[in-house]
Amino acid sequence: MARHGDAKVRVAVVGATGVTGQQFLDALVNHPLLQVTNLAASARSAGKRYIDAIRQPSGQVSWYADSPLDQRIGEIEVEEADAFDAGGVDLVFSCVDATPARELEPAYARLAPVISTASAFRMESDVPILIPGVNMDHVVLLQHQRERGRKGFIAPNPNCTAVGLAITLAPLHRKFGVKRVHMVSMQAVSGAGRSPGVIGLDILDNIVPFIPKEEEKASAETRKILGTVVGETIRPAEFPVSCTCTRVPVLEGHTEAVHVELDRDADEGAIIDAWRSFGGEFLARGYPTAPSAMIHVHDDPFRPQVRLDRDLGGGMTTAVGRLRRDTTLDNGWKYLLVSHNTKMGAAKGCILLAEHLLAEGLISAAKR
Repeated sequence: MARHGDAKVRVAVVGATGVTGQQFLDALVNHPLLQVTNLAASARSAGKRYIDAIRQPSGQVSWYADSPLDQRIGEIEVEEADAFDAGGVDLVFSCVDATPARELEPAYARLAPVISTASAFRMESDVPILIPGVNMDHVVLLQHQRERGRKGFIAPNPNCTAVGLAITLAPLHRKFGVKRVHMVSMQAVSGAGRSPGVIGLDILDNIVPFIPKEEEKASAETRKILGTVVGETIRPAEFPVSCTCTRVPVLEGHTEAVHVELDRDADEGAIIDAWRSFGGEFLARGYPTAPSAMIHVHDDPFRPQVRLDRDLGGGMTTAVGRLRRDTTLDNGWKYLLVSHNTKMGAAKGCILLAEHLLAEGLISAAKR
């Protein structure tokens, strides 16, 4: 971990004009360890001050983060993502779509570490899908990437739907073993972004029953996250994960109804204890973006509720509740969770990962 007075890590945000990029910029203002020095986006934004790049012809400034745009960020000149030289920074946060990520991220990773929200490389054999506090033993694969001639690496975060599911399953899998999982998601519209996003008249007074590729991602990524490192790859967890993913008229925060069959019987108290104690060693490191708890367990049967619980721990804590037996399964249990899709599930989750990798020496501030 960088100490007070040490040089900050120079950070570039690529895809800076989009909603996820804005979440990164908002969360990085006055960060004690990381400093935004470069912004990159598409050719139509390149050469403009950031404030002008997000200004519409009408004069509207399309800034959608929680806090006002920091003036220092607004004055940075945006570079073209295709031509951006990552050799001038210590870390790249990439939040471009999967298709351009396939070309851009390997080029950046030759020169600097890349932490990405894109799905482009999540299922590559030597690429871990990292959730801070859940599968930090998978970090060893980043060093293997470097051994192939890169100065950096590519470290993607998961699909936002997989984040809360993997966080709540991890302590159950470690303590009792998981045999099978069924999950139904009720996902916020912010998960689709603003362009093309979800048309208001499609989602108001409605539930959209299908999100393309979401169910496959949530299933495969959860199993990889909870898998085991074998040599220079990951052997996915063996239990099946069946998903039904829907879009609901909620701005932020994903709700998921989970049914899980355990390998060994457990009582309610043991499951709650496993959740409440989960991640304690990781959180004790005191990273700036870390919450006080990975999982918050509600006793109230009317919780979790997305509007009330998505911002727990600054949006970094997963809320669970309504834990009860599922008598249709052997050693079966069912519960609901709420996870913040644009905070723990995107920008702030990536920033917390960066803080851990900095402490582990995989990211560093170059001497200058």
